[in-house]
Amino acid sequence: MKIRPLLAKLDAVANLLQSPLLLVIRLYWGWQFFLTGKAKLMDIPTFTERFTNWGVPMPKLNVIMAGTTEAVCGLLLAAGLFARPAAVPLIGTMTVAYLTAHKDVLHGVFDDPDAFVSAAPFLFLLASATVLAFGPGKLSLDALLGKDSGAAK
Repeated sequence: MKIRPLLAKLDAVANLLQSPLLLVIRLYWGWQFFLTGKAKLMDIPTFTERFTNWGVPMPKLNVIMAGTTEAVCGLLLAAGLFARPAAVPLIGTMTVAYLTAHKDVLHGVFDDPDAFVSAAPFLFLLASATVLAFGPGKLSLDALLGKDSGAAK
C-alpha cells in the first residue's frame, strides 16, 4: 500500500475543514471579545478599580481603550472584516492582560504551564494569533471582498 495517495487524500479533506474551523473560531471568540469589551465600557468604575489594583497606569483611560479595542476588533474578527489587522490589537490587549492581571502565571509559564494555559487571556490570545497567522478563511467578509490574500484556501 502506497502512503502518498492516502496522505494526499487526508490533506484534501483537512483543507476542506480550514475555513469552517476559522469561521467557528472567529465567530465564537470575536463575540466573546465584543462581550468583554462591552462589559468594560458599561461599567467603567468597576473595571477602573480592577485596573488600579493590577497596577495599570492611567486605569480609567486604559479601561476605555481596552474595552473599545475588544468590542470593535471583536466584531471585526467575528465578521472576518479586516480580520488580520484587528487581531493585532487584540493580541496586544491579551498580552497586557498577562503582564498585569495574570503576571504570576506568566512568570511561572515554564514551572506551571497548566496555569498559563488555564488563565483567562490564553484562549483569546490563541484565537487572535490563529486568525493573524492563517487569515480569516474563505467564509469571511475579507475573502468575499477580496481583501485578504492570506485567507485559507
